[in-house]
Amino acid sequence: WNICVRSKKCGLITLFTKSSRKGNGMFGINVTEYDKFIYEEYLRDFLPDRMIDIHVHIWKEGMERAGDESKNRKGMVDWTKLVAPDCSIEDLMKSYEQMFPGKSVKPVLMGWPSCDLDKVNRYAIDCAKSYGLPAFYCTSWDTPAEDIRKALTEDGFSGIKPYLNNSPSYIPAAEVRIFDFLPHEHLKLCDELGAKVMLHIPRALRLRDPVNLAQMLEIEEKYQNAKVIIAHIGRAYCPEDFGDAFERLSKTKNLLFDFTANTLDRAMVEIIKAVGPERVMFGSDMPITKMRMYRIVEDGHYINVVPRGLYGDVSYDRNMRETDETKITTFMYEELLAFKRAAEELHLTKDEIQGILGGNGAKLFGMEL
Repeated sequence: WNICVRSKKCGLITLFTKSSRKGNGMFGINVTEYDKFIYEEYLRDFLPDRMIDIHVHIWKEGMERAGDESKNRKGMVDWTKLVAPDCSIEDLMKSYEQMFPGKSVKPVLMGWPSCDLDKVNRYAIDCAKSYGLPAFYCTSWDTPAEDIRKALTEDGFSGIKPYLNNSPSYIPAAEVRIFDFLPHEHLKLCDELGAKVMLHIPRALRLRDPVNLAQMLEIEEKYQNAKVIIAHIGRAYCPEDFGDAFERLSKTKNLLFDFTANTLDRAMVEIIKAVGPERVMFGSDMPITKMRMYRIVEDGHYINVVPRGLYGDVSYDRNMRETDETKITTFMYEELLAFKRAAEELHLTKDEIQGILGGNGAKLFGMEL
C-alpha cells in the first residue's frame, strides 16, 4: 500500500550509486537516474509550480549543544543523525533546486531543536532576513516569556518551535506531556500575539495517546488565536497510531496539521477528511528527507528500508532495515508520492492540491507564492 508507486508502477531498473556515510551530509543531493524517472513520471505534473515547505531545519557544524548529548535526545530516534550532520541555508536551497527542477520552493525555517538554542535561533533569523523568509524560534520549557515576546515582536520570528527534548530533565521520555515542554505561559503569549506554534507531540502511542489528545483539545479550546500546527499528522506513521484520533479531531476548528516526514497516505486521507484541506500543509523536515529510503509498517511500527551500507551499521535500530534493492529514491519523493495517492483517493481539486502544497502555508505566514 505505502510503496505501490515505487514497487508496482515503475518497471525500469536503475542502478543506485552508493556514496560513503560521510557523503550523506554533502552539499545538495546526489540525483540518480531513478530520481529523475520518479520526478518526471509521477511528480512534475502533479506538483504546483510554487510550493511552501513549512517545516525545515537549518543549522551548521559547531552549533551542537555542549555536555551529555544523551540528555538532549529525550524521545528522539537515532536514525535521523545518519542523514545529515548539518544543513546550511545554501545547502537547503541547492537541494530544492536539484529535487524540484522547474519549481519554486520557499521554506519556513527553524533551527535543529537539540542544538544550542541561542546559536540556532540566531542563525535561523539571520538566514530568514537574508532570504525574506519566516522563521520559528526554538524554545525550552523554561524559556522566559519575555524572551519569546521579544523574539516575536522585535526580532522578527513568526512563531515558536517547542520540542520534547527541551522538557525538564527529571521527566522520563515515556512520560513527557505536551505541557511539559510547551507550558501554558508560552501558549498564552502566542494566543495574545496570534503567533504560530510548531508542535511535535510526544509519547509512545503518538496520535492516539489519550493524554496527547486531551491536551491538544485543551489547546484548541483555550488558545483559539494561536496558530498551532500539529507536526507529522501527530506522528501517525502507522495505522495503529490512529485510534479514534481523527474522529475526535474532526470536531476541532483551529488546530492545523502538516504531513512532514510522513509517507502514510492513509493518515493523509484521514486528516484531510477530518479537518478539510484548508487546515493541512506540506512540510518536509529537510534535511532528513534527503534520506534514500522507503517505509514499510510491521507489527505497528514503521521501518525505513535503506540501501545496504549507505548509512553504516543500522542493525541496532528497529526503525531501520537494509536492502540490496537498487530502485530507491529520496524520503522527500516518497512523502510526495504518498500525498499524490491521497489526493487521488479524495479527488482533490487542483486548487486544493495547490493549497496544501503552498497556498495554505503562504496565507498562514503572509508569504508570496
